Amino acid sequence: MNTLETNRILETLQSLYPNVECELIHSNAYELIVAVALSAQTTDVNVNKVTPRLFEKYPDVLALSLAAINDVQQIIKSLGLYKTKSNNIILMAKIIVADYDQIVPNKMKDLCKLNGVGRKTANVVLSVAYNVPTIAVDTHVNRIAKRLGFAKNDDDVLQVEKKLMRKIDRSLWSDTHHRMIHFGRYFCTARNPKCNLCPLVDICKEKNKNIIKGK
Repeated sequence: MNTLETNRILETLQSLYPNVECELIHSNAYELIVAVALSAQTTDVNVNKVTPRLFEKYPDVLALSLAAINDVQQIIKSLGLYKTKSNNIILMAKIIVADYDQIVPNKMKDLCKLNGVGRKTANVVLSVAYNVPTIAVDTHVNRIAKRLGFAKNDDDVLQVEKKLMRKIDRSLWSDTHHRMIHFGRYFCTARNPKCNLCPLVDICKEKNKNIIKGK
């Protein structure tokens, strides 16, 4: 991929999604990290349905650290892996209370020590809660990066992240991350992408077969 193609992709994504932000409803770093942890293998829409009740009952990290796991499970049971997630967010809260004075940490190494928090979740928290430029590689970003030639199909998520960070100016990392998520979620979907409407289809590595055949 050359600089012209990179700039064209970034300009196109910006034109499609000029004002982007995290779609998980939250009001602080505590609510954000819990919501992101709950979003694994489900949609933001589903998470947003359960978090209002969760945060009403457990308004801060201390309250969640003292929660009974059965009570948390009942609140988030509509989500996939709800038993594991309930355990993780309670243990996460306990560590934040014990080791970080009830404040969600703002360093990658510290965030990744928390239960249920991997590099993707940490990057989201750093970007959204603390305004640290990052690129969080979720399933959408991973797919878009490979389809548009930023990365190879056999690259793992860390390799994808590093390649995106090398090819995109640091000042654009966070916005590009959100734009790729929107593009992958609503336009360049895993199945039945809207290739017939896509302004980037000519450089896509996985053009829709129907488009290629002229159907």
